[in-house]
Amino acid sequence: MQLVKPIAIALACAVLLTACGFQMRGTAALPFDTLYMPNTAGGIALDLKRNIQSGTRTVVIDDAKKAEAVIEFAQEAREKQILSLAATGRVREYQLRYRVAFRVHDGKGGEFLPLSTVQLTRDITFNDSEVLAKETEEQLLYRDMQFDMVQQIMRRLAGAQRPQPAVR
Repeated sequence: MQLVKPIAIALACAVLLTACGFQMRGTAALPFDTLYMPNTAGGIALDLKRNIQSGTRTVVIDDAKKAEAVIEFAQEAREKQILSLAATGRVREYQLRYRVAFRVHDGKGGEFLPLSTVQLTRDITFNDSEVLAKETEEQLLYRDMQFDMVQQIMRRLAGAQRPQPAVR
């Protein structure tokens, strides 16, 4: 009788976990088997390449002519804009912006994804007496934004549609 109770509890937990929709992330299915990513792209390209290689079945190759898809980064920009000022005229808050524009095509005129822009923003307070700490916080926020950007691009790549062949 004492053995039945722990088994019943374990079984109830397993049923509850499956009922809530919990599922491991697993690998993303991209609509292409090979992808060319130029080495000239900024810091996001390396993180995206690692994510594609570890989280999908798609292989990143070094020859654009042999690739089923080509990703091109049109823009990668980091901006810092004043958000608010104190009564003394000193900066109190900044808004950090991270913008990436990219497109994915097949190299033959077909578009997996047309030119798309993803922009992320974060607000950061500023204090003149904590300049070094705020610079470190800013770098950490940009790194966090880059991680989020890679995840958003991965979701867009997973939702891309294979280009339709031209009808003549």
